[in-house]
Amino acid sequence: MAEKAGTPFILQGWRTRELRFAEGTAQSRMSRWAPDRLVVDYTRTMLGALALVPAPRRMAMVGLGGGSQAKFLYRHLPAATLEAIEINPDVIALRQRFRVPEDGARFRVVQADAAEWLKGQGAAIDLLLVDGYDTSGIPAALSTQRFYNDCHAGLRPGGVAAFNLYDTAHAEHWHRLKVAFGATNVVMVEEARQSNRVAFAWVPPLAAPGTPTTLSRTGQRELGDALATVRARVQGR
Repeated sequence: MAEKAGTPFILQGWRTRELRFAEGTAQSRMSRWAPDRLVVDYTRTMLGALALVPAPRRMAMVGLGGGSQAKFLYRHLPAATLEAIEINPDVIALRQRFRVPEDGARFRVVQADAAEWLKGQGAAIDLLLVDGYDTSGIPAALSTQRFYNDCHAGLRPGGVAAFNLYDTAHAEHWHRLKVAFGATNVVMVEEARQSNRVAFAWVPPLAAPGTPTTLSRTGQRELGDALATVRARVQGR
């Protein structure tokens, strides 16, 4: 989940493998016996965005980390392509330890500053996941109004973005999202068991919230609660 940080290390347990940048804080957690399963609640919530974009063709994510969401999307959305933008080469070097797929026609990891990378994409992304962190929180480059404006500009009409706002200054990020996307095109979901929030934003026209048509049956079951939460939140806004 880290976009920019210090040297990462791995904490190995019997059931899980964690990516960390500091003692006491896990940046990413993987089940050793089910590496494609989403272990942490907010990762499922973020992918609840699929309730709003039922058949994404091109997906992008800011921050690779341990690749939890990348692995899930690669497995359960075989008709879509995915690019993971990660600035830290030390994180990318650990991709095999976290069983992140090799680069190919459907998936690739790009070592780049995501704030710069987004500027050249045009309105071409169907689903954008923003989960970039360093040891102090959301990096400055991913906190500006320009960055959120570029997230908006990078989405096609009907495209959706999900943002992990695990940050004490989340209200500032929420304000910038409303400026970039418009106050009627954003919603927030609070994480009941964690100290973070997930914001969803989109470029109209938004598809009617429903079940993602190209997501595998297994993926639909794993994301069932998250999809229902996002549907209800958007329909009740």
